[in-house]
Amino acid sequence: MGLFGFGRKRKGAGDEARMGEETEPTEKVEERANETAGQDEDGDRENQSAASGPERGVGRGPWDVNDEDVVDYDDYLDVGALYLPFLQGIQLRIKAKSQSGEVLGVTITYGQSSLELEAFAAPKTLGLWDMVRSDLLKANPKAREVEGRFGGELELPVSVKGKEFLTRFIGVDGPRWMLRGIMSGPAAEGGEEQETLYRYFQDVVVDRGEEPLAPRDLIPMHAPVSPAERAAAAAEEGEGGEKDSKIPEKPTGPFDSDQQTEVKTTLSRGPMFSEVR
Repeated sequence: MGLFGFGRKRKGAGDEARMGEETEPTEKVEERANETAGQDEDGDRENQSAASGPERGVGRGPWDVNDEDVVDYDDYLDVGALYLPFLQGIQLRIKAKSQSGEVLGVTITYGQSSLELEAFAAPKTLGLWDMVRSDLLKANPKAREVEGRFGGELELPVSVKGKEFLTRFIGVDGPRWMLRGIMSGPAAEGGEEQETLYRYFQDVVVDRGEEPLAPRDLIPMHAPVSPAERAAAAAEEGEGGEKDSKIPEKPTGPFDSDQQTEVKTTLSRGPMFSEVR
């Protein structure tokens, strides 16, 4: 498998319909393009904002499970709120409550860098990332807003045991959810590891679910379930048997991100950053 061999896309009904259509004459295409170019640049501000904001849309994630062109995530790791792509060279850390073991977040480690992922419920009618970014700027004098792959992002130095580390906060709004990522290590400043983690973030699939959650509530997660475990459970269920007890049911939320947590991992590397206040 290649480094990013998981990026297959599902073909929508519209794609199949277009396959049988005749190609439009070049003259008509050019005529329509000229008409579009002549439109008032100060028109429809909302559409302009959507086009210049975080790059989530046709052909680009992070994805929602209900997107028409969502990537094929059958081979992804299921952690409840998120479906995570497999990538050569990564390791996964799970952040969970100390007492109950309920999963609160996941961290992907690649090379000397890491990307912590959390999905939050958001309002139906507006995005959440702009508000969260503004709150972080107000609460952290050292924070600096920068333009990144997904629009507005934050660079924030964090002191851990007397040493200062740079973190990069990225966020994207989806339908009733916001996916936030925190990069640390060399990826926070740029380079190949940043590019890899940007692309990883872009291929994540979010499952908001239907349970009622207040804006900024963490979307419930569960212990990782592999594609093989999902397939085995589906086959057993299809044969009339009971659902495999090894497949955890999606827990009900919301979760409190301020709970004392433990990290289940075999890694032995530098500090991770869960919440910066």
